[in-house]
Amino acid sequence: MSAPAESSLQETEEPLPAKQGFLSELQDAVQLRTVLLLVGVLVLQFGFILSYIGAFHSPKPHKIPIAVVAPAQVSAKTVSGLNTIASTPVEAKPVASRAAAEKLIRSGETSAALIVDAKSTKDTLLVASGGGVSEVTAITEVVTEADAAQDRTVTVQDIVPLQSGDGRGLSGFYLVIGWIVGGYLVAALLGVAAGARPVTTRRAIFRVGALVPYTILSGLGGAIIADPVLGALTGHFMALWGIGALLVVSAATVTMAFQSLFGVIGIGITVLVFVVLGNPSAGGAYQPSLLPAFWRTISGALPNGAGTEAVRHIVYFGGHGIGGHLAVIIAYVVAGTLVAVLVPAVRARRTAPEAG
Repeated sequence: MSAPAESSLQETEEPLPAKQGFLSELQDAVQLRTVLLLVGVLVLQFGFILSYIGAFHSPKPHKIPIAVVAPAQVSAKTVSGLNTIASTPVEAKPVASRAAAEKLIRSGETSAALIVDAKSTKDTLLVASGGGVSEVTAITEVVTEADAAQDRTVTVQDIVPLQSGDGRGLSGFYLVIGWIVGGYLVAALLGVAAGARPVTTRRAIFRVGALVPYTILSGLGGAIIADPVLGALTGHFMALWGIGALLVVSAATVTMAFQSLFGVIGIGITVLVFVVLGNPSAGGAYQPSLLPAFWRTISGALPNGAGTEAVRHIVYFGGHGIGGHLAVIIAYVVAGTLVAVLVPAVRARRTAPEAG
């Protein structure tokens, strides 16, 4: 009885599939789309390394604005001497009086002022560490060396010092980066949860609308942490809240725009713009005047740099000169919102005839 039963069992068993080759199994396990995404991540990683090291490995001052207050007989010579230094680290211009020079510094229009004393060999350099510690260090070195070549000495006076809780003047930079990270992360998560590309304009509008309460809370939370909680940037709570909300919504809407255009790949493009390019050019550790030409050029054109400078001018320079920075941030909000909302409509219009 056992033999027929065993024979019957063998007859009902299906033959095993032929063993696949290594390349076939690899193709089944790793799709071409996955390979392309991995290559994209690798390129982004190398871009990150290149951008950060490229921006920070050799900071050199470039045309840092400096006012010169000097007697008429030596003013032109002093200005010319500073402007003809090799590699043009400073850009000097004559100013009528110390009061006028201080006004320029306190409004953020110039970075420093050299007060030449014709009656002695001791000059005074007025600086504003609130505008950037690295920039102050660089300009101090340049002026000290230039004065030494003329057998003169210089004393440094910081007339816009850092707040006690703002070590190295980096608090504003990290605050801005935190807001921007929150903005693109919330947009990316909305895309992952509900589909990177909104199917309809109505859905895209709802997504943008969902950002409003988040941006308000995000701006508020950052201002609370920076001001009353840590005491890093004090005395400008409402202004920081406002600039924070703008930065969050700029990063979020731009991320949504890239997702509408490119799907999931749009998140990688967002990282390229805000992290790979935006962070090292923002003027945190090194102000734009110390960065290589490429990063110096794009600094004010990205929300990271515009936001960092806006916060710096709000906290230390009475809000002077922030109009251009706000315009940049708002331009990203408007452009990002329009693209995020209009792309689904355009895509639907193109596919409508096919559906008919």
